[in-house]
Amino acid sequence: MSTERARALRRTQTDAERNLWYALRARRFHPYKFRRQVPLGRYIVDFICFERKLVIEVDGDQHSEQIEYDETRTQWLATQGLRIVRFGNRDVLTNLEGVLEAIWAAVQVPK
Repeated sequence: MSTERARALRRTQTDAERNLWYALRARRFHPYKFRRQVPLGRYIVDFICFERKLVIEVDGDQHSEQIEYDETRTQWLATQGLRIVRFGNRDVLTNLEGVLEAIWAAVQVPK
């Protein structure tokens, strides 16, 4: 079920997710490998770098309506030893360079 859902999410990316994926994929973002729409437990994360145990989430407007769900999800991911960095769609679309700088800083933090 979650694998099928992840595949569907890959096909229906937002513009922000598409832009960020282009910058992260195929090791274009320094030497780190990122994957997109990856099932973890009962959740699907937008992007993950397993090597650095870093999850990147790109949040649309709907996230303001699901704060409790996002907090529960973030807590569960943290129990799995993952760090989570969140960006809004608008940030990715209007300040991609700044978002990439923040991701670079996050991958430099020791695991």
